[in-house]
Amino acid sequence: MTNIQIFRDLHHGNEPLLVGNVWNVQSAKVYEKLGYKALATSSSAVAHSLGYEDGEEMSFDEYFYMAERILKSVHIPVSVDLEAGYGNTTDEIVSNISKLSAAGAVGINIEDSIVVDGKRRLLSQDEIYEKFRPVISKLKDNAVEIFINFRTDPFLMGIENSVEETLQRIRIFEELGVDGIFVPCITDEEDIKTIVNATETPINVMCMPELPNFETLKTLNVKRISSGSFLNGYIYDRLEDAGREVVAKQSFSPIFIS
Repeated sequence: MTNIQIFRDLHHGNEPLLVGNVWNVQSAKVYEKLGYKALATSSSAVAHSLGYEDGEEMSFDEYFYMAERILKSVHIPVSVDLEAGYGNTTDEIVSNISKLSAAGAVGINIEDSIVVDGKRRLLSQDEIYEKFRPVISKLKDNAVEIFINFRTDPFLMGIENSVEETLQRIRIFEELGVDGIFVPCITDEEDIKTIVNATETPINVMCMPELPNFETLKTLNVKRISSGSFLNGYIYDRLEDAGREVVAKQSFSPIFIS
């Protein structure tokens, strides 16, 4: 069985797929060692590791180099967070996805919001369809097989009537024929239940302080759980704490205390 078929099947099992979100080879190897069944890059964490802010500030070539190194370092399926596509035209976005697929990526995340001059803007429903229908159509024409997980951002952006707006967008994603739908920042159990019950497409949620535990998410029939860039932030907070301790104690002993 190919990695992409394994990845697809993991979205239709009895247990939600817990994805390890990675930003370099080291993080990918740690998750694989821990027995995670699949990985996905965090574009935000990769960008920060290269000195950029999130929102496609890094070039696709820089991102592709990092993604390719990760893909070559592990044996489990890896999906790539492609943000809004890293391209201004259909051909550019299709080219980027095709390169990732050829390098071994089993899937992509793509978003219905864009960052312009440092501010995130939600694409209108018409814009989503007009931008991504030709992309998905051309991928099919070119026989590029890849799992498309479409991220929708009404909850992330805190807009009014996030549930209804998300439901309307889900209908567009279904028409486009995507493989999964990612709803970051949704946390209320009733909201999650409403979204999950509105579609046969697997629903993906993301780590948040108020997110229900995994057993509850399983009961709600969530099919994929992501950590986003939060573990990356957690690790570097601990690095800052350790560095402060070293300076305070004028000794490296703090980093050797388990």
